[in-house]
Amino acid sequence: MASTAYSRPSKPPGPAAGDRKGPRLAKELGRIEPKKLGIGLVAGCCLALLTYLSFARLFAIYSPVFDSSSLVLKNTPPATTTVPATETLPVQQETQVEDQKDIPDPEADPNMPNLPEVTTEKDQQEEATTTKPAGAISEAKITCDENGVDEGFPYARPPVCELAGDIRISPKEKAMYLVNPSGAGPFDSNGEKKIRPFARKDDFLLPGVVEVTIKSVSSAAVAPQCTRRHDVPVVVFSVAGYTDNFFHDNTDVLIPLFLTTAHLKGEVQFLITNFKPWWVHKFTPLLKKLSNYDVINFDEDEEVHCFRSGHLGMYRDRDLIISPHPTRNPHNYSMVDYNRFLRRAFNLPRDAPAVLGEETSAKPKMLIIERKGTRKLLNLREVSALCEALGFAVTVAEAGADVRGFAERVNAADVLLAVHGAGLTNQIFLPTGAVLVQIVPWGKMDWMATNFYGQPARDMRLRYVEYYVSEEETTLKDKYPRDHYVFKDPMRIHAQGWPGIAEIIMKQDVMVNMTRFKPFLLKALDELQE
Repeated sequence: MASTAYSRPSKPPGPAAGDRKGPRLAKELGRIEPKKLGIGLVAGCCLALLTYLSFARLFAIYSPVFDSSSLVLKNTPPATTTVPATETLPVQQETQVEDQKDIPDPEADPNMPNLPEVTTEKDQQEEATTTKPAGAISEAKITCDENGVDEGFPYARPPVCELAGDIRISPKEKAMYLVNPSGAGPFDSNGEKKIRPFARKDDFLLPGVVEVTIKSVSSAAVAPQCTRRHDVPVVVFSVAGYTDNFFHDNTDVLIPLFLTTAHLKGEVQFLITNFKPWWVHKFTPLLKKLSNYDVINFDEDEEVHCFRSGHLGMYRDRDLIISPHPTRNPHNYSMVDYNRFLRRAFNLPRDAPAVLGEETSAKPKMLIIERKGTRKLLNLREVSALCEALGFAVTVAEAGADVRGFAERVNAADVLLAVHGAGLTNQIFLPTGAVLVQIVPWGKMDWMATNFYGQPARDMRLRYVEYYVSEEETTLKDKYPRDHYVFKDPMRIHAQGWPGIAEIIMKQDVMVNMTRFKPFLLKALDELQE
């Protein structure tokens, strides 16, 4: 039915032609001032236009030609899109990891909403190209944590910057552009902030870390054009330094990465500087558990990656320790959480040690880590035999490059025994409640033994036993006379800094006194039965 808004009478309203009087309207209009007449005409035109638009809108809504569903995005785009130089934001499909989270079946769960209908990859790409909105960019924000003081732990507080807004990363320029019209932030007079994104504030190592410059720019027009857009946050970090030492792999990279990104549940993109392909391959199971996307080599990539939020650098606590902190650890993670994360990443089966007691004939399993360089346990066979005699089922092994394989061995053990060194880092794979036995070499090593491995073991809810060797149990007695400061005043070694510690303390071997050592093994056995 036609709307009455568009019909009109066949003749003008008013009296019949024979009864027409004089032109009253003309006379009345003649009395109206020109100014008031103009205002009235404008108001009348506005009213007529408003009426027209209202009915036109009604017509459009009910018209069968108009399909409002065409405005709805039927396919969720991937987290990364590729932007050719001559077009705007077409999507590039991102490769998903093997352990992608399972998608619930809507047919199996009636409470689940129906998933979008299946379309071909070509259809998805075409639809994303034509319908994906650019997305609203939030206001530019940047905060940097640069307080390096942490109660005597100089490495624990590396600089970290957190950004939000229009972020454009150009690895080729070693730069992150922040579209920041206000110019506010921790920038220098050139509008720049330089960070070496390594999670260990070590003056000796930092010169070897790639420096990344955050550049504050007034508008998107002066920033490089995006070639890939990501819908997830970014973390730019370095794997420089002492990586390939298992202790530093964890303290300087993996634990900080977990602390910074675990709450994102895999929805984060990693850009790695000082890229080491062998290191990435070695820890791929852990990287894939933290990120659903392939890592990007920051040192060789030539694209411009655009993000809405991210970090330059990573938060870090003390060595093998994660403590509560309002800004560095707002999600209140702990080393127990990190242990669970590792067990899931490597599919380790044991969360608790074996149940011991009179009713079970099972022997507690002990793994002794053998060292073949420095700090060797010279009477390893005798120690192993003593442990067997006390009721342990003993395995001796050297930690190698196969992280997953050795993690499985450690997780199968109830007790881990080793001389002080990076091998003790493998305590992270022990089941909660297991026992760690550390043999501490000569040289006033109580601070290092406790803070590097003892306190972390307690934070992981492990039972901890430590044994300090005497002057008679170290090979240092064969190099230095008994009146030397190595024995009389070992703190003079520490006063020389790391070179002195590395040259003297770290190069000794030990031969434990079996009679003196036996009570400590019995203590480890008792700890398991509590």
